Amino acid sequence: KICYEQRVMPVESGNSAAARQAKQKRKSHSLSIRRTNSTEQERPAIHRDMLEGQDSKLPMALRSNLLDLFGQIEREFENLYLENIEQNFDLREIESLNERLAGEGQTVDGGDLSKGALKTKASHSTSQLSQKLKTTYKASTSKIVSSFKATTSRAVCQLVKEYVGHRDGIWDLSVTRTQPLVLGTASADHCAMLWSIETGKCLLKYAGHAGSVNSIKFHPTEQMALTASGDQTAHIWRYMVQLPLPQPPADISASLDDDVDFSDKDEADGEADGPNECPTVRVASTTLRSHQGVVIAADWLVGGKQVVTASWDRAANLYDVETSELVHTLTGHDQELTHCCTHPTQRLVVTSSRDTTFRLWDFRDPSIHSVNVFQGHTDTVTSAVFTVGDNVVSGSDDRTVKVWDLKNMRSPIATIRTDSAVNRISVSANQRIIALPHDNRQVRLFDMTGVRLARLPRSNRQGHRRMVCCSAWNEENQACNLFTCGFDRQAIGWNINIPALLQEK
Repeated sequence: KICYEQRVMPVESGNSAAARQAKQKRKSHSLSIRRTNSTEQERPAIHRDMLEGQDSKLPMALRSNLLDLFGQIEREFENLYLENIEQNFDLREIESLNERLAGEGQTVDGGDLSKGALKTKASHSTSQLSQKLKTTYKASTSKIVSSFKATTSRAVCQLVKEYVGHRDGIWDLSVTRTQPLVLGTASADHCAMLWSIETGKCLLKYAGHAGSVNSIKFHPTEQMALTASGDQTAHIWRYMVQLPLPQPPADISASLDDDVDFSDKDEADGEADGPNECPTVRVASTTLRSHQGVVIAADWLVGGKQVVTASWDRAANLYDVETSELVHTLTGHDQELTHCCTHPTQRLVVTSSRDTTFRLWDFRDPSIHSVNVFQGHTDTVTSAVFTVGDNVVSGSDDRTVKVWDLKNMRSPIATIRTDSAVNRISVSANQRIIALPHDNRQVRLFDMTGVRLARLPRSNRQGHRRMVCCSAWNEENQACNLFTCGFDRQAIGWNINIPALLQEK
């Protein structure tokens, strides 16, 4: 106020009546604030009398101390609130006065200076409260922004079909490489299932394992499947399926309404009758034994004549499919393996481990089997996969995904940071889009440079309701080109409009 009077007095003679009016208003407002403060200071005493009459099991000294503290907190917030009101009132008065002076043709240099000085002072005194409000609502605001992002991408990421029938969580899924195109799922209920992509009906069940089925991969040219299990074996088994006729589109919405709360039940009674009625295979054509622990993953090498398995016994094994013999044991990891993946066109294998590393094994030269170790993560590497080009993409429990160049893998060429652990990722062959399944039930899409493209919609009526374990692209099917599975005992088929997605970027 002193600053205001000193700077405005030289020009007050031009409009003394207006200045006196503004001054009287500020005085009356200040008096009203002081009266309010004096009244508010009596309030804690009133609250104390009321509360002391109530029953409480707290000791009297502790209760009295709590009441004093709460009273101090209340007075502090009231003072901040009243000070904010007073500063806003002063700013409005100063702005209106300067507008009047400018309208009368008076020199406004002094007025502008005083206005700036007082604005700075008022802004400084209210900045603390503003900062508190910003900090308090920062998390909520970020959630709102994320929901806007999801809304815009919902038009290009749509749920098409749910595949329900497993009695436990689904660890892995894959799509056949030969016709007919079917979806395969591997579950902790000791079974693997083959599904019709269009109708969601179970076509075949494999029940030959004595433990959890942890992964499933299909032969590149023949109707054979490779599954890895907690029973310390990997099985190769043949399948023959006949696709049913597609159902009318109306059945899709009906199935969504019927299965809303299925995953929230602790005990699934296998309500889906389809899996119980479909044919069951119980005997493998080839059983691969030699691991001393859980076989967590398995994959076919290019050509399909050899397979590689990854185990909790810290080793990966290379087998000959025709003879079932062990060709090589790949050792070097310090802890349990979590995943293995083969290159689509070359004899390269990458293995992931809980020791925070992944290793690249080169079998292109029969006489030399080189290995490279990559230490790019700070926690378990949950998966590392090849792309069609010369890249490897690794995901980890450290909430990051990293893109590597095979020609120079000293450091990643892109790093994606997320808010949740990342499970088994997949990369689309044509557009090179990375699908990230998360522990927090989300599925996000990124490009190879680390730019976020979309988040798959998730609500009470669609999306995963528990941890998402794996993702798999299938660009041969235009209507359903991305699949995800999780511990809510269901797999989901999505339609990702990739051209619209890339245009939105």
